[in-house]
Amino acid sequence: MRPEGEALRPAEIPLFRRKLMQWYRNHARKLPWRGVTDPYRTWVSEIMLQQTRVAAVIEHYNDFLRKFPTIVALSLAPEAEVLAAWSGLGYYRRARMLHKAAQFIVQELGGALPTDSVGLRTLPGIGEYTCAAIASIAFGESVAVVDGNVERVLLRVTGRPQVATAAGRAFVQEQAAVLVPKKKMEEGVNAAGDHNQAMMELGATICLPKNPLCLECPVYGLCVTRGEHLTTPRTAQRSLPVAFLLHLRKSGALTEVLLHRRANEESLMPGMLELPPLSQDAVTAREPLLRLRHSITNTNYYVQIYAIRSAKDKPLLEAVPVREEALEWVKTNRLAEYPLTGLTRKALQRLDVMEMRKVRLEGLDQPNAAIPSAVEETDVVGFDSF
Repeated sequence: MRPEGEALRPAEIPLFRRKLMQWYRNHARKLPWRGVTDPYRTWVSEIMLQQTRVAAVIEHYNDFLRKFPTIVALSLAPEAEVLAAWSGLGYYRRARMLHKAAQFIVQELGGALPTDSVGLRTLPGIGEYTCAAIASIAFGESVAVVDGNVERVLLRVTGRPQVATAAGRAFVQEQAAVLVPKKKMEEGVNAAGDHNQAMMELGATICLPKNPLCLECPVYGLCVTRGEHLTTPRTAQRSLPVAFLLHLRKSGALTEVLLHRRANEESLMPGMLELPPLSQDAVTAREPLLRLRHSITNTNYYVQIYAIRSAKDKPLLEAVPVREEALEWVKTNRLAEYPLTGLTRKALQRLDVMEMRKVRLEGLDQPNAAIPSAVEETDVVGFDSF
């Protein structure tokens, strides 16, 4: 066994690759973006997968591609339509950058996605991790992809603790690079792309952050740690209470809901629609209609939704601390067409104001599958009820 902290030895590298690929071919989850030949679809999936659960991406991926089946279709769409299709995934800057990159590709590159990591890196919203993933998976370039899953696998295999230093990151990158097959194709298979996907799959489904399934790991015999490794303590989550208003009205045979459009100057989710905010003073001693916990980066928002159900609740509307011109009525049967914040979409679905899409999730036995951490943005959202 190698000493703790030592890099993989040259003789171990082909063995690692072979065991990993045998496992991947037999156990890889069936995901809609795997096995596709259109680089555009790979690009969309990699942008969606940044810091987002696989199950959430599956829910949006096919719908997004039905609306925007090509780069040209995406480039021609209004931004609000793109944001509406993205609503619920969080990280809305990703959607804006994806849209801008599509416009750049059509206007400046003849509609064709660059075919290597150097060219891809020049596009808006594509960082080092994403360009490597697209270049290897879509075009077979021998370049390492390092996300949080891959980093965890390599640190445990080599017996190194997680350290947030340049030297620590360089070590992981070097280990990832020596493991990637150098041939573009091996026996008609995209060797580099499949290897990178296998590494991410191993971290997402076996080498879990907590309680890793070591006895099911194909490279267990090469691993120094064989269990959890030392990690950098996470920044403590802070908690904040927030309140929002649900106000419905009839418009003929249809129902409308009052929403607030966030200003374009907002640093977080500009131009998106949300339920009108309420001050905590306005809801004292009132019972909320719904409670949610909503997380954005290192903050847990404890959310309460209050409804206007009778004349005595009318003062709630007067307590909304936003300009009247920023409020607008939206027909509930058209909510899916609007760029709603993730929290608003979730709340409206929980309250049966908005229809909830049901998606079949095949092959997703792991509850926290594939959560990359090497991303270019930091405003992902998630939910669970109290």
